[in-house]
Amino acid sequence: MTLEENKKLILDHYEAFVHHQDVEAVRTQLAADFVDHEMPPGTPPGQEAALRWSEMLHEAFPDMQVKVEDIVAEGDLVAVRATWTGTHRGFFPPLNLPATNRSVCFTGMVLWRISGSRIAERWATLDRLNLQQQLAATS
Repeated sequence: MTLEENKKLILDHYEAFVHHQDVEAVRTQLAADFVDHEMPPGTPPGQEAALRWSEMLHEAFPDMQVKVEDIVAEGDLVAVRATWTGTHRGFFPPLNLPATNRSVCFTGMVLWRISGSRIAERWATLDRLNLQQQLAATS
């Protein structure tokens, strides 16, 4: 694939995964043995873990949106800097936190590896501290 095709695959993945929760599109975008290095230790490789994460994310933040600020491709890698926004309307297991109905905005950097026209790996650094502070804020 060309660098532009790699970037388009990642942009399409954000649309399918975050904005539309399109399970079939996500299945075609991710390699069967996809590895998300951001997942908790012991998470098995494959598409199902990513799809379960998507369900949990959208139960907690049903209006979640991602704005890609920058996207750069080199070889089989695509780097993205993005801003995530949403409203915490459901239980969020990673923080063991019931809905707060607070709006959140946090940033992150993600590195994706493409193999055979599919997404093979993901490494992410998200501003989790900022997210936790926003959700723990007192009124």
